[in-house]
Amino acid sequence: MHKVLWLGVVLISGCATTTSRLGLPPLQTVPKVDLQRYLGTWYELASFPQSFQKGCTGSTANYSLLPDGDVQVVNRCRLNSLEGEEKVATGLARVVDKDTNAKLEVSFFRPFWGDYWVIQLDPEYRYAVVGHPGRDYLWILSRTPTVDEAVYEGIVAGLKADGYPLDRLVRTLQPVSASSSP
Repeated sequence: MHKVLWLGVVLISGCATTTSRLGLPPLQTVPKVDLQRYLGTWYELASFPQSFQKGCTGSTANYSLLPDGDVQVVNRCRLNSLEGEEKVATGLARVVDKDTNAKLEVSFFRPFWGDYWVIQLDPEYRYAVVGHPGRDYLWILSRTPTVDEAVYEGIVAGLKADGYPLDRLVRTLQPVSASSSP
């Protein structure tokens, strides 16, 4: 199975520049993440496309708590179509800000770790936005493959206010069903 799906996040994150080059204030995270509520499966609604995700559709991430308190991360996608070959990458996440649980590091290829910051989170944990302090990476996640368009536009408006260059944002093809929108 292909393990490079999310490896690029980790490798590139270590080389990313800060927000000072963009003239932006530091990126803020949400005040608190309840890790127990955050666990489970998330669907990628949109992202800043990365080379390690080339051809990915139907992308998901599943988070599960390990006995030592770290989080196992299993990313999946289908190559080139929703029926395409499945790619799977398994990694590890660790909380670096234990006061908020909103700043984590993720690794799919140790010893390299990349920043994983929760910058938007629905109060009911229906959607989350994961960013990077340099605003070079971005993922919009949802508990369902689709969300109401007004919810999506609200997320995007928040990203614009945070200084994200939205011209790079691309929606991820996901399966659609009548019961998938909250």
